[in-house]
Amino acid sequence: MKHLPAIACAGLALLVLVATSGFGARAEDAGDGFTKRLFAGDVVKGKKSYACFVRSYDAAHLKQHPLQKVSAMKLLITAEQMPEDAGLGYSFRLGVNFRNRPGNFDSSGDCHHPEASEVTADKIDLGCGVDCDGGGISVKLSNGDKSTLIGLDRITIWRGNRPEPEPVALSGGKDDKIFRLDRASLDDCRGLITDRKELAALRHK
Repeated sequence: MKHLPAIACAGLALLVLVATSGFGARAEDAGDGFTKRLFAGDVVKGKKSYACFVRSYDAAHLKQHPLQKVSAMKLLITAEQMPEDAGLGYSFRLGVNFRNRPGNFDSSGDCHHPEASEVTADKIDLGCGVDCDGGGISVKLSNGDKSTLIGLDRITIWRGNRPEPEPVALSGGKDDKIFRLDRASLDDCRGLITDRKELAALRHK
């Protein structure tokens, strides 16, 4: 992960969404369908796929939700074939702006394979987490796949892609538990990418 050095922790703590057993290939097929819907098309092996979702909350919304700490949020989900895994590897990057705190904040981590407690693509969540018990998010499609619902209890975020100063914990209070983000152009999520090679590759998408 970009924020935490290798010596910072010994293991990986993820927000886990456990699938109910007994669904077999049907659950796997539902997960494949979820992935195709999430990325608005097939994920090509050997290439990284991206999906961008954003939302800026206007004054009227924030007035109706006085306890909401977040004023804007961006989510970039990626998927690619991993050499050590027969399936796809998923990761996320989350950008956050606060209504009462200046600066751009972000977090990132890995995600589990899409899993379902019921065998239907509409019931599937993507569970994503941050290293070293940094919390995480769940991602669910909504609005005919034009939006995502981001659920969180707690996630660790940093200011401007830097490990210092100390990270901030965003907790899901009354108005910060569920966020609806709308599908957007990849241009809107470029600010979440710091690797020059990856940024150059994204320009060709």
